[in-house]
Amino acid sequence: MEYSTFGRHVAVDTWGVDFDMLNDAEFLQAQLVEAAETCGATVMSVQSKQFEPQGATVLVLLSESHLSIHTYPERGFAAIDCYTCGETVDPQLAIDYLVSVLKPEKTYAKKLVRGLGELKVETPEIEQVELV
Repeated sequence: MEYSTFGRHVAVDTWGVDFDMLNDAEFLQAQLVEAAETCGATVMSVQSKQFEPQGATVLVLLSESHLSIHTYPERGFAAIDCYTCGETVDPQLAIDYLVSVLKPEKTYAKKLVRGLGELKVETPEIEQVELV
């Protein structure tokens, strides 16, 4: 069986996010797992680290690649990225979910289209999703 090398990598910087959300690794872990499931990805494992005096990192290993967040609550900042291989899982859906949860004042995003030769850089539209 031959697999496609095609993939999409969405990276987002969020600013103006609530300190308490960004300083809660357990909360962020639950949200990243939900985001992965929302985009149809398969969660393989999860690692998280709560830093002192503040900050958190969560990494979700996906069968299709990864989803991560690194936070700086004292600055209201979170760096989020999701890379997925193949056509069936859209990382933008995971990013949209997380942005809807975090409700940042500002977002800056780029999408890399990978695995087809020259990297293609796009500016994705971030959409608010309805949280249930």
